[in-house]
Amino acid sequence: MPNRSADTLFQLIKSLEKSEKRNFKLFVKRNYSGADLKFIQLFDALDGMKEYDEVSLLKKNKSLKKQQLSNIKAHLYKQILASLRIIRDEHNIDIQLHEQMDHARILYNKGLYLQSLKVLDKMKETARAHHQLTYLQQVLFFEKKIEALFITRSMRNRADQLTNESEEINEKLSIVNKLSNLSLQLYSWYIQHGHARNKKDFEELREYFEKYLPKEIKRDSFYEKLYLYQCYTWFAFIRQDFLQYYRYTKKWVDLFEEYPMMLTAETAMYIKGMHNLMGAHFNLLNHEKLKESIQKFENFTKL
Repeated sequence: MPNRSADTLFQLIKSLEKSEKRNFKLFVKRNYSGADLKFIQLFDALDGMKEYDEVSLLKKNKSLKKQQLSNIKAHLYKQILASLRIIRDEHNIDIQLHEQMDHARILYNKGLYLQSLKVLDKMKETARAHHQLTYLQQVLFFEKKIEALFITRSMRNRADQLTNESEEINEKLSIVNKLSNLSLQLYSWYIQHGHARNKKDFEELREYFEKYLPKEIKRDSFYEKLYLYQCYTWFAFIRQDFLQYYRYTKKWVDLFEEYPMMLTAETAMYIKGMHNLMGAHFNLLNHEKLKESIQKFENFTKL
């Protein structure tokens, strides 16, 4: 019987765009010129299949042996990811920051500490602009590591500056972490139990929410606001307080107008927010607002 289970390599290949497939072929040509590569044969075979069928795959490609297939698939998977990695995506902030950190580490390992610090300084600017607190934490840790070698002596009071920056970032991360934990737990509660059904559910939910909602919220960063609005969104939705649900889904979506560059960094979060906002309009029978939100979302998908 054909093996039609979900295959990770097959899913990866089917997710590739034409330009990415072309880039993969060029990547292989540059790195494996003249070689007879079975993983390319496997790539072409999987690319031509409508659904994964291992029996049919081996039958049509006699040079691919069943005992070798697992290793060839693993190698092909890595090569595809490697080819995707070298495609510069100017809109993917994570890849940009990873690349800058890689460059800083290479320079550091070469003993070029001042050059490494310059790259880290640029990375810090990029991370701050996109509210990437975890990357800021990594930069500061690396900067302190270099300064601890007592090599640069680049700035008076440098130790105080790095210490204060680290404490500030750690404080922000702590609040964001607490809020994201609460948001996830509330969403999990709904997935497991559905809406609150009785007074006992309402009281337990309220006590849990009040207990774990951080008291030190400052609302001065994108992720702090995002997870705070998500917490209130799930809290209201579980209690079927649809007016409150609408208010916080609206704040969630409007947040991306306040921080427009975060649309590319957190596209999935924006889509999730729009989904819930449209659900809120539907629950409140706001037909005109629902129509406006649908149109707004359709316009967004065309960008």
